Amino acid sequence: MGTTLIDGRGLRRVVITGIGLVSPLGIGHEQTWAAAKAGVSTAAPIRQFDSSGCATHFACEVPEAFDIEQFVDRKTARRMDRFSHLGVAAAMLGYEDSGIAGTVSPERMGVLIGSGIGGLQTWHEQIMRLRDLGPTRVSPLFIPMIIANMGAAQASMELGLKGPLSCSTTACASANHAIGDAFDHIRLGRADAMIAGGAEGAVALVGIAGFNAMKALSTRNDDPTTASRPFDLDRDGFVMGEAGAVIVLEEFQHAMDRGAAIICEMAGYGLSGDAHHITEPDPSAVGPALSMTMALADAGLDRSEVDYVNAHGTSTPVGDPAEINVIKRALGEEKAATTMVSSTKSMHGHTLGAAGGLEAALTVLAMQDGIIPPTINVTELDPACTGVDHVLGEARHADIRVALSNVFGFGGHNATLAFRRVEG
Repeated sequence: MGTTLIDGRGLRRVVITGIGLVSPLGIGHEQTWAAAKAGVSTAAPIRQFDSSGCATHFACEVPEAFDIEQFVDRKTARRMDRFSHLGVAAAMLGYEDSGIAGTVSPERMGVLIGSGIGGLQTWHEQIMRLRDLGPTRVSPLFIPMIIANMGAAQASMELGLKGPLSCSTTACASANHAIGDAFDHIRLGRADAMIAGGAEGAVALVGIAGFNAMKALSTRNDDPTTASRPFDLDRDGFVMGEAGAVIVLEEFQHAMDRGAAIICEMAGYGLSGDAHHITEPDPSAVGPALSMTMALADAGLDRSEVDYVNAHGTSTPVGDPAEINVIKRALGEEKAATTMVSSTKSMHGHTLGAAGGLEAALTVLAMQDGIIPPTINVTELDPACTGVDHVLGEARHADIRVALSNVFGFGGHNATLAFRRVEG
């Protein structure tokens, strides 16, 4: 019997055929994945600005070797904020990795790159220019550089893609919402392929200062490499990161017809709201658990089939135990106890609106290679974070048929992606 290409509801099936990453762990998914498997911490003193006046002096930055002019010409680069640099480069890497060029009509392939904040570095630079030099000295490119949709827009221009083009801006959930919406565009026949994920370049003075004011960032300045420590009893906040991170989604038949190397299937998408607080998670766990159960139902999967959850796991005192409660509520305590869980933010920090793209990519690479990337820096597991099978310290070889990737954003935005191995 051949592979079924339409699900039981008459929707087209969708597979992952490419990955594009510019992350603190590396440039390209090969470098990033190698570092993730090795459990490498990327937190280090901030290079991009003088942080001496801040409470936090470190972040997880993209390697210095990253050069946007390897992807676009200098004039184009100067018209983009750093978040767009990261998003465009990731999109171009993903497009190349998929091998889809020349096999799809430009009208049938689109781009959906989310960003939680947009052009924060340009915001800061131009506001300082306004203050110091006056209104007439503000750049005419100020607005086009800061608006959050420009990562997606610039990527579509560079690649000549004219299909569905959009941007989700839902704080830390932005990239998962982008991927989920792109998934639906293909399932419903609006496109045959999509580049989807997120981009964020918020390692900026105003970004660090703002999160410091909220008491959200770690201030472990004496030992930054161990500062991002999800689920650890001694965690004191998240570590800021930056990234451009996308996956290439493609209609199953289209991928098979062109002989694409299929990584896995995207099977389901769930999203929900907490209706609780602007920054704090709902202690009841109802909203995020609904996101997880919705993704499973959308995929036609039972919770008993889940092998791995890539946790949002930000290393915040309140957020980490709340997410463990979410997983236990969604999967049931008995199943949760045997479900592998890790937070890769322990290595690459919290990349805000790009987080879902980077973590979705690491999740599907884990499925492909049968290796769970670890949560590093856990010296003593917080008793409030027990009840799941944490993968701590070192990567673990495992057979992964079904995996979920969670993100939860300020404002109560929850989004879960469900992936499964292609087995017919």
